[in-house]
Amino acid sequence: MPVSAAESPDWMREQERSHAPILKLMVWISLTFGRRLGRVVLHGIALYFVLFAPRARRASRAYLQRALGRRPNWRDGYRHVLSFASTIHDRVYLLNDRFDAFDIEVHGAEALDGALRGQVGVLLVGAHLGSFEVLRAIGRDRAGLRVAMLMYEQNARKLNATLAAINPKALQDIIPLGRLESMLEVRDKLDAGCVVGMLADRSLGGDTMQAVDFLGQPAEFPIGPWRMAAMLRRPVFFMTGLYLGSNRYSLHFEPLADFSGVERGDRDAAIAQAVQRYADCLTRHCHKAPYNWFNFFDFWQKK
Repeated sequence: MPVSAAESPDWMREQERSHAPILKLMVWISLTFGRRLGRVVLHGIALYFVLFAPRARRASRAYLQRALGRRPNWRDGYRHVLSFASTIHDRVYLLNDRFDAFDIEVHGAEALDGALRGQVGVLLVGAHLGSFEVLRAIGRDRAGLRVAMLMYEQNARKLNATLAAINPKALQDIIPLGRLESMLEVRDKLDAGCVVGMLADRSLGGDTMQAVDFLGQPAEFPIGPWRMAAMLRRPVFFMTGLYLGSNRYSLHFEPLADFSGVERGDRDAAIAQAVQRYADCLTRHCHKAPYNWFNFFDFWQKK
C-alpha cells in the first residue's frame, strides 16, 4: 500500500536528479561508441554531484568516516560518487546481457547451488551496496535459472523507464513492493524455482524496524523482508556485487538464515538474529569495498 509523504523516509523524499534525455544520450553513447568512451562522461557527472549536492556529500562523508576508519578527504567523496555512477552506467550493458565487457568473480555460488538443489526457490537479500544487476551474470552458466527482483520502483521511475526502453525483457521479472499481493507473487515465483532478490536496507515508511549494530553504531533496519522469508519458510542468502573499479566486479553469496524449519513461535528470535547477521555482512563488505555503499542520506538517524 502506498505511504503518505509524512510517513515516507528521507530517501523516498529525495528529489530525483535523473533526466530522461540525458540518460538516453548516455545510453546511445555507451552502446554506439563503447563503455570506455561512455565512462569519460561519468567523471563530469560525478564532479557535478560532488559540487552541487551538499546533502548527499555530507551523508557520504559521515558514512566514509565509519567505513574507512579515518576522516575522508575530497578525493574519497569523489571516488564514492564515481563508483555509484559507474554501477548505474554499467546497467546499460548488464541489462543487455553484455557480460563480456566485465571481469566478474563469483564467490559462494557452490553454497547457493546446494541450497537450490535441496529447496525449490531461494531468497537473496542485498542492499544498496554495489550492483544488484550484476546478479544477472550467474545465469550465464546456469541454464534455466531465473531471477526475479522484488523492488521499490517509484523513486527511480525515470531511470527504470529508460532502462526498460533499452531492453524490455530485462525488467519482465520485477515484483513491485508495497502491494497486498506482493508476497503471493513472491511465493509463486519461488514455487516455480526462481531466485527472488530484494534489498533490505531501506524502509518504505511505517515499517517495523530493528536497531542493530552497523559500522560501530546502532542503525535501524526494516524487518518486513525477514517476516516474508519466515512466512514463506525459505532459506535466505546475502548477496552483493561489489564494484572493484574499471570493469571488475566481485559477486558474493553467503548463507544468512534458513527459515524452512523455524516454528511459528520461534520466528521473532530467528528474525532478530538474521537482521544482525545481515548488518554484520554489510559491515564486513563496507570495510572491504568502502566506496560501494550507495545510501546518500543520514542512514544512522532514527527513521
